[in-house]
Amino acid sequence: MKVSTWRADGLLLVTAIIWGLAFVAQRAGMDHIGPFVFNSARFALGTLSLLPLLWWHRRAPSQPIGQLAMGSLAAGVLLFSGSSLQQMGLVYTTAGNAGFITGLYIVLVPIIALLWRHKTGINTWVGALLALVGLFMLSITDQLTLAYGDLLELIGAFFWAGHVLLIGWLCRRLDVLRLAFGQFLVCTLLSSLVALLLESFDTRAIGQVWLPIGYAGLLSVGVAYTLQVVAQRQAPAAHAAIILSLESVFAALGGWLLLDESLGPRGLAGCALMLAGMLVSQLPAIRRKPRNNES
Repeated sequence: MKVSTWRADGLLLVTAIIWGLAFVAQRAGMDHIGPFVFNSARFALGTLSLLPLLWWHRRAPSQPIGQLAMGSLAAGVLLFSGSSLQQMGLVYTTAGNAGFITGLYIVLVPIIALLWRHKTGINTWVGALLALVGLFMLSITDQLTLAYGDLLELIGAFFWAGHVLLIGWLCRRLDVLRLAFGQFLVCTLLSSLVALLLESFDTRAIGQVWLPIGYAGLLSVGVAYTLQVVAQRQAPAAHAAIILSLESVFAALGGWLLLDESLGPRGLAGCALMLAGMLVSQLPAIRRKPRNNES
């Protein structure tokens, strides 16, 4: 592979590590403040972190404000829905569980794309079956019910899948950086509104979790997003999908090392099956012959 591809893959790996450990930060933040207060602070920081990049690219071609506003609103609503369910789920489940269940969006994306008559190969269905069995082993209780926190994460995975599909459509029509800023701003405003209605902005409590908020806002939203955009200009799509799916592994490792979370044999087997399902669903991209600029 070219040096540029190796460098891009390295940046994607750093991105996956940052995103995986963000589940640890998000879980730790729930010890003192509510999920909507956490998200409002997190995405506010993420929004502000993009301002220097917007200034740097201030000479980028202008776009119709109406299209950018509608795209930002639609993407922001999906981002708010997914992140809210994820954050609420973390009150009741572990960082490792949240990471693996959220990662199911990789399998859900091609299945949901069927609504637009996109072709879905047998690998997607095999991957979905493996992931479903893994989810059963990871999350089903002895009473054969899905744990509440894991259920919230599972519902959120559908919103993350919708967000991925929408961003994939919008990024070919709108400036990616301005779209990111717009969707983060929408998510910040919606999270703040719900927080004002349902929770309380206790500055002392927020001060106690400034480190998790800073990590989740500046690193997970601002830095990791930038690394992803830079890396995916050089990395093949198959590399990106596989490396970024390791986010769930780093979430489990972070939860084990930093939060003393444990999975047990059944949970570990479930995580392994879910990760296998994610990778199997990407087999066509792995087998696809790379273009000259992808090798």
